Amino acid sequence: MAIRQLPETLINQIAAGEVIERPASAAKELIENALDAGATRIEIATSGGGKALLRVSDNGSGMNAADLELAVRRHCTSKISETLEDIRTLGFRGEALPSIGSVARLSIASRRRDSAGGHEIAVAGGKIAHLRPAAANPGTIVEVRDLFFATPARLKFLKTERAEAGAITEIVKRMAIAFPAVRFVLSGSDRTTLEFPATGDDHLARMAQVLGKEFRDNAIALDAVREEIALTGFAGVPTFNRGNSAHQYAFVNGRPVQDKLILSAIRGAYAETIPSGRHPVAVLSITLDPALVDVNVHPAKSDVRFRDPGLVRGLIVGAIREALARDGSRAATTGASDMLRSFRPGFQPNSQRPQTAWSAETSPSRPYQPTTGFGERPQASFDGLSMPTARDEPQFSPQPAAPEPHARYPLGAARAQIHANYIVAQTEDGLVIVDQHAAHERLVFEAMRKALHSKRLASQVLLIPEIIDIPEEDCDRLMQHAAELSELGLAIERFGPGAIAVRETPAMLGEVDAHGLIRQLADEIAEWDTASGLSAKLEYVAATMACHGSVRSGRRLRPEEMNALLREMEVTPGSGQCNHGRPTYIELKLSDIERLFGRS
Repeated sequence: MAIRQLPETLINQIAAGEVIERPASAAKELIENALDAGATRIEIATSGGGKALLRVSDNGSGMNAADLELAVRRHCTSKISETLEDIRTLGFRGEALPSIGSVARLSIASRRRDSAGGHEIAVAGGKIAHLRPAAANPGTIVEVRDLFFATPARLKFLKTERAEAGAITEIVKRMAIAFPAVRFVLSGSDRTTLEFPATGDDHLARMAQVLGKEFRDNAIALDAVREEIALTGFAGVPTFNRGNSAHQYAFVNGRPVQDKLILSAIRGAYAETIPSGRHPVAVLSITLDPALVDVNVHPAKSDVRFRDPGLVRGLIVGAIREALARDGSRAATTGASDMLRSFRPGFQPNSQRPQTAWSAETSPSRPYQPTTGFGERPQASFDGLSMPTARDEPQFSPQPAAPEPHARYPLGAARAQIHANYIVAQTEDGLVIVDQHAAHERLVFEAMRKALHSKRLASQVLLIPEIIDIPEEDCDRLMQHAAELSELGLAIERFGPGAIAVRETPAMLGEVDAHGLIRQLADEIAEWDTASGLSAKLEYVAATMACHGSVRSGRRLRPEEMNALLREMEVTPGSGQCNHGRPTYIELKLSDIERLFGRS
């Protein structure tokens, strides 16, 4: 079969299959062009989920007649010259506009600020119309109609109008977070208007616009640098989590990306702090030399490749964990809101009350009930304490009692124990309710984890070393991390070509499937250049042991025990959530309590 040159229109349609996958892809490319043109106001209008109409208007630098004629031709761009090693713009391939024009009806009207008038050019199914003068404000208006009319097969694979409109909304949100100084307006007949006013340099204010005002109250600032790679942004406290990963945003040199390495690093940073099936909320911005990252991996430019992926992953994990240790122990503010919603004013008749009383033994969310605890004798109840009274008279001494010093602590002073499981503490401006089992479980786990990392772990010597056959390159990778694995109780050595001998395994793990463990570690090192999987297994065992060794639900505590628990929580990183990611305490401000009684 003879080889022949494909027609230009067909070439553009093939390219469009990679660049323009759906209406949201076209919106992304057009918004990026507007931002590269220096726009401070971008308006997006859609109809039919972007399939019938997609219009992007900006107040950027605009184009003259010569620029317009070149803009609709492939590989024509003003953003790079001869090299791909110093890309500082969002777009650079020169493929978006001709790709859109090959599968849709495209029109572009533009005017430069120093020009007396504007011009317009149109492309329909790859056919370029003649340039003509047009009335236009400074800036550019790009209108895309009947997307994929020229490629009906692609049109059949699009989702519903609602789903496509939602995808465009997500693109606009990501762009809005990346560029807080730009005003974005998203409108159309298929949606309610969404507007993000410019916030200047206040990135957190823009994030609050997109992610909700609760994110501002539950975000921890990130600011870390490692070998000229800078990481900034905000990470949500562990108890402020979501049911999917859609609230995780990553940017590389200002470019929104959806990179597997970054998402994996976020998961690793929040390990053991968020329950299974829940996802953290985070906004990360990575800044580095453009020569150290390849943004030309895919025509859509949503994937990137780092020259040193291990360094980037380590920076993300380390920065988030340091931030959580510093400020992540506080409970999410959403807990108080959920509590307020659960309150109902007034007295409920018996017919509306639950038929069975609550108990720690029958609660579906009860923790593990170990047969042994710490061995303390059952503690006395509060029966020996004097009951509260409303009379204004001294009860213990003729002199008024001094304010309890514990009330000045963040978690306040213990006042009562409810249902032998919940500690109620009074703070300076409200009250705190603590789940005693969950809180002490976290304290025990953190103490055990600290011990894990402070010295070499105990190991058990195998009577007969296990010989594991794996590829030679995996053997080399494992031996590079042999010292690190030895600190965790796993002693390995080379056993000829293509084999590893396991001589010792961590005692905490008990009976170990050495073959499976070694192969898992080899795969992990090959992908991420780290052997954190073994450490994660050990921490999982420590978490289980902590759960069985903590204060049980149903155990009555003396006031001094409760206060000691509160004080230890205040100085322990991550004490705001248990090992399973559930909150250990909820704080209710006095203003919230007054609102319940209609006093505010």
